[in-house]
Amino acid sequence: MSDTYCSDCKRNTEVVSDHAAGDTVCSECGLVLESRSIDESSEWRIFADDSGDHDPNRVGGPVNPLLADAALSTVISRGPNGSNGDGSLSRLQNRGGDPERAIVLAFKAISNMADRLSLVATIKDRASEIYKRLEDQKCTRGRNLDALVAACIYIACRQEGKPRTVKEICSIANGATKKEIGRAKEFIVKQLKVEMGESIEMGTIHAGDYLRRFCSNLGMSHEEIKAVQETVKKSGDFDIRRSPISIAAAIIFMITQLSDSKKALRDISIATTVAEGTIKNAYKDLYPHAAKIIPDWYAKERDLRNLSSPKA
Repeated sequence: MSDTYCSDCKRNTEVVSDHAAGDTVCSECGLVLESRSIDESSEWRIFADDSGDHDPNRVGGPVNPLLADAALSTVISRGPNGSNGDGSLSRLQNRGGDPERAIVLAFKAISNMADRLSLVATIKDRASEIYKRLEDQKCTRGRNLDALVAACIYIACRQEGKPRTVKEICSIANGATKKEIGRAKEFIVKQLKVEMGESIEMGTIHAGDYLRRFCSNLGMSHEEIKAVQETVKKSGDFDIRRSPISIAAAIIFMITQLSDSKKALRDISIATTVAEGTIKNAYKDLYPHAAKIIPDWYAKERDLRNLSSPKA
């Protein structure tokens, strides 16, 4: 008990704390001086508290259903200054090894790469699931982990309808090259086909899948983005034999030429990770159809004369 001023008794009186109800009550008149008080002390207790080492950790890692023990296994940690008595318990645990150490490292790599690309949790979980299926087949030993993880993320992005280019994946792959990631992707597709008995569904890539991200990287206005989206949609009516990402980059270049804030070809190349020469070739194929694919509300026919003529 402690002394607190009571407004009814008009003096300091001893008070009783009711922890269950969170009330502070005057011991003399019974007046509730404070209700629903918050206990700000720690809600956990660990044995380290007895030695004065107040560990702020409340719980362990999150539950992971892809691991055999759901990531809830017990780990014997070292005490203060890196010691735990004679260290026998820690040595015994380490001697047995961790059969899931490799897959835990892979999941961490997937999480780190996904965070660097600002990918949503569903894509991260899908990539982890793909890697887990490979691990269950015992076919990952001796292979480039970074390339495998990057390929899992690439496939997961496509399956979730949020594709990323190989160059974007390569930029966060910790040194894995495009060729290595490509080989890893083919390996994964082959292995999962053996497991499932049918080809893995990766989803079809369309030029529109990249637009919002590319336009955002270039700082384009809402009106310009809308024009680009409509142009890409109409371009599907014509036989433009170019990759979706090349078509997206070329249409962005086309639309920005008609706006007040023109974008340099080099800037578009950097934002879309498409080579300048590739953009020019796709633009050359799209140019004859400009009047039919660019929306009338954005550019009149006379405005289309401002488009640069592609060089033969």
